Amino acid sequence: MLIAQLTDLHLRPPGLPAYRVSETNMMTARAIDKLRKLTPRPDVVVITGDMTDCGLPEEYALLRSLIADLPMPVYMVPGNHDRRDHLKRAFADWPTIVADPDFVQFVVDDHAVRLIGLDTVVEKSSHGALCTRRLAFLSDALAAAPNRPTIVFMHHPPFDCGIRHMDAIRLLDGSDELAAILKRHPQVLALWCGHNHRQVETMFGGVPTNISPGVAHQVAFHLDDDRDGSLVFEPPAFRLHRYAGGALVSHTVYVEDYAGPFPFVLDPSYPGR
Repeated sequence: MLIAQLTDLHLRPPGLPAYRVSETNMMTARAIDKLRKLTPRPDVVVITGDMTDCGLPEEYALLRSLIADLPMPVYMVPGNHDRRDHLKRAFADWPTIVADPDFVQFVVDDHAVRLIGLDTVVEKSSHGALCTRRLAFLSDALAAAPNRPTIVFMHHPPFDCGIRHMDAIRLLDGSDELAAILKRHPQVLALWCGHNHRQVETMFGGVPTNISPGVAHQVAFHLDDDRDGSLVFEPPAFRLHRYAGGALVSHTVYVEDYAGPFPFVLDPSYPGR
């Protein structure tokens, strides 16, 4: 099974860049085109939040148009730049978006790996939280299928990565409880997040956890200082996760095309020949 993970699209109304400089609509379209051309084709796509920049109806309309012709299911959870009410209205016909009356969270049992999407949004705030009800949803969902390999995905990372301005707006409430739930359920193969616009890997609650790079701009890399946040145009990318033989292996796929491929033609004097 192949699962493509895209994150932090930050779509804008047509003609408007994000943060006045990032052409996120164009970059997202390129990412989706790259995804569509992958061989073999991913079985599903998950989007780990910030599909839009301002949560505007016209931004969600653009999102629908961009993913409309993808031949595989798309599952998404909101980020702090999204608005639940506009997301639910724009995707009122999507069961995973409207399954919960208050949040956007769901369980998908249709594939070789069970998928659980969590809603970490705090309205009108940049940081994330998992309240008692959202934590109970995850605990109950995992308890219902203890023998099925499962992946949990959400927007806000539950750990510090060392980029201070991002750590200040990570999952600030519920992270300890989340770790305890994950430790009780060894069927969880991975926890996937967005939000930080960088590729970051760690272990959390005994589970391999990743933050995916953004499909548009990235967050500037500054560890352990107090500089304000800024964006950079490092290569946009998404993650491709392969589940086979009971193991999950993850790859980074760069959106843009680069020179090559070139054959490995070795010099005759190479000692390994």
